[in-house]
Amino acid sequence: MSPIKGGQKILILGVSGFLGSELYRELYAFFDVYGTYRTPDKDLHNNNKFFEWDFELDSIHFLLSELQPDLIISCLKGNFAGQVYTHFEICEYLEKYNKKLMYISSANVFDAFTNYPSYEYDKTLSESSYGRYKIKIENRLMRLPNHLYNIIRLPMVYGYNSPKIKELKLLLELDEAVEVFPNVVINATTHQKFTQQMHYIINQDLEGIYHLGSRDLIHHKDLIKDIGKALGYDHFLFKNVYSSNRDRYIAVLPKTHVLPEHLYISIEDIIYNSVKL
Repeated sequence: MSPIKGGQKILILGVSGFLGSELYRELYAFFDVYGTYRTPDKDLHNNNKFFEWDFELDSIHFLLSELQPDLIISCLKGNFAGQVYTHFEICEYLEKYNKKLMYISSANVFDAFTNYPSYEYDKTLSESSYGRYKIKIENRLMRLPNHLYNIIRLPMVYGYNSPKIKELKLLLELDEAVEVFPNVVINATTHQKFTQQMHYIINQDLEGIYHLGSRDLIHHKDLIKDIGKALGYDHFLFKNVYSSNRDRYIAVLPKTHVLPEHLYISIEDIIYNSVKL
């Protein structure tokens, strides 16, 4: 499969969501980018590159047949069973027409493993329904030829004006308790760095599984406290949630597929970029 050129079509499923909209902003000037949205929206409706589509009600088959995208990026959220069915349909399209899918997955596919960080080709195992449905889609993709898919596993996503930062600022402003996990060791990223990494993977036509988080780790509570301080707050109310008496790791680190150094981000950078543009 040749690299995705500017004239080829990219379809972002869930373009109205946070990550989908950020990807569109990153890619639309360089590629022929289309998107789907679920909730009726006049502004999105007036953009002839966007299509209203609800995966719980409509098959994706007709949209793919009409648009014939060369690359699909899936940022879908919602009903788990519906997402599984939709992605199985997409796999049939990929196999039939030799096209590619970039699937946005999660560190939660490893949430049953608690003693160490996880790498790209470690065995997946999840105790959560969220992680298990992600694994089901991942397993279907890994039965495809390598050049037809990327699995993109993300840790927690922060960044300026991200949903997590907006929620944190609101709780701090209202002097409400912030739920934290003191014994959970994580890595993280920002939406700005995520979109840069995705752009690079597309340009280089890279294959397989990528872990797009920081390469250093931090306890979840410490990260939230450091971001709060950077936002200018010196008083915090925490709701500490303990799932075990010892540290648990929910972190995805790169080992097999390592990107150029400038495409990685540190925890320090995440804190800085979550409060400033």
